[in-house]
Amino acid sequence: MKANHSSAERFLLLGFTDWPSLQPVFFVLVLLCYLLTLTGNAALVLLAIRDPRLHTPMYYFLCHLALVDVGFTTSVVPPLLASLRGSVLQLPRAWCMAQLCSSLALGSAECVLLAVMALDRAAAVCNPLRYASLASPLLCRTLAGASWLGGLANSAAQTALLAARPLCAPRCLDHFICELPALLQLACRGGRSATERQMFAARVVILLVPSAVILASYIAVGRAVWGMHSSSGWRKAASTCGSHLTAVCLFYGSATYTYLQPTHSYNQGRGKFVSLFYTVVTPALNPLIYTLRNKEVKGAALRLLRSLGRL
Repeated sequence: MKANHSSAERFLLLGFTDWPSLQPVFFVLVLLCYLLTLTGNAALVLLAIRDPRLHTPMYYFLCHLALVDVGFTTSVVPPLLASLRGSVLQLPRAWCMAQLCSSLALGSAECVLLAVMALDRAAAVCNPLRYASLASPLLCRTLAGASWLGGLANSAAQTALLAARPLCAPRCLDHFICELPALLQLACRGGRSATERQMFAARVVILLVPSAVILASYIAVGRAVWGMHSSSGWRKAASTCGSHLTAVCLFYGSATYTYLQPTHSYNQGRGKFVSLFYTVVTPALNPLIYTLRNKEVKGAALRLLRSLGRL
């Protein structure tokens, strides 16, 4: 393969052109998921800002998760919809790196934010009497800011490492976005293993450290719930943590499959379906997961509708 590191090089994204009969179906489903992501998360943020009863750390972090999800899916859906119209998508190197940087930053921020939300849930269940003092507004803002900064730092490091490497022709990806594992398969062999080791270490940190925090948080929650003697306490703990645990399993399951396997064993044909799930489907499901069985959000929505009806 021939190396080329010029700014004029272009990447061919095949998308789902190998599934021509499914492209119209995928187009409709992706568009519906995107609209659901925008409306669902916007409604959630609006309710959390407007209703004083939702001015709690849980909904503060949920607002940040909603913003991350909207940005994450927006960084992916436009090129995906363009490729689903039937043509192979061509992206300049700069656009490809920009798309990679934005999706990595927002995906990494979501990893850290889900761990922060797990800590918040553990504090609420294990120390209910001290929860208000533990989850102070300053600490909440600091943790939310750390989530965004952590995502940006991981993205900047990995994008810089990849951008410094020449990518060999043909620059053709069996994918709908410029995703890191697929791009790494284009890296030329000189120094490739060292770069891959550095980038893999960064992915391990951003995925496994938050995973360990989430696991430790839910072990603490499990111990606290085990010691409860009232059924109401069990139900409250389940409602508090169930939706977050569902979101964690959906996101981390697919992200771990994509980013924690060796580059040489990554299959782009299967990987693009997994990526479709965690970049498009999961952000659309999150508002439903967090609100369908949530009486506080339903109550806030009813109060908003009543006030609009009076107006």
